[in-house]
Amino acid sequence: MSNISVEHFPDGVSLFTIEREARRNAICSKTAIELQRAFAEFDASEQRVAVITGRGDKAFTSGADVNDVPELWRCIPTAGISTEKPIIAAVGGWCVGGGVVLAAMCDLMVAAENARFSYPEARLGLTHGMIATLAGRLPHKIAMEIILLGTTIEAQRAYEIGLVNRVVPQGQQVEAALEMARELARSAPLVLKTLKRFVIDTVLPISPSEQMARAKRQLEIVADSEDFQEGLKAYEQKRAPVFAGK
Repeated sequence: MSNISVEHFPDGVSLFTIEREARRNAICSKTAIELQRAFAEFDASEQRVAVITGRGDKAFTSGADVNDVPELWRCIPTAGISTEKPIIAAVGGWCVGGGVVLAAMCDLMVAAENARFSYPEARLGLTHGMIATLAGRLPHKIAMEIILLGTTIEAQRAYEIGLVNRVVPQGQQVEAALEMARELARSAPLVLKTLKRFVIDTVLPISPSEQMARAKRQLEIVADSEDFQEGLKAYEQKRAPVFAGK
């Protein structure tokens, strides 16, 4: 049974939902991999815009599942998820730890009035460092308040500091995000991709953890390639390999 669901609408919008409501949509190893693979399929498809959310109104996601700690970078946009298509986060309830990173790395965000953002890693004694990217997306002192103090940020303040684009009544965040996505889907795809690429490649700073994640993603593509399998077979069969670039 999958930990996520994906709906592809005929208007070019795709909705990704983390389906672990009983665990407050915590991201385990399986969830991270499923999200990464599903977004890869989305990127290769004709769909134009993605919305990501968590099932129910209690939590967008409570972050990494402490009972099955994932390679969280796999499901983080621009790190493990590579696409030039817009991604919108629809946040309701708690958005904790790695969930803050996931939502912040999306291009746009809609939050319900009950949304709460919390990054408590400094109190837990462990970090993977990707939250550092927040300082490139928010005013420095506010980012450090979230990162170092672990201050809980409510929806209205998240809007005021620029973390969130729109605040809507509880339960309406997904529909509002889909409406925003449909507006984007009616725009020129090449323009959206080009502008997003320019922002990611030249404007937003890249943290060391994000650089590492991008390198891992690219190296995994090589390690999982048909060419690598062909190289192994050719070595075993003592012949020249025939590479296809796949």
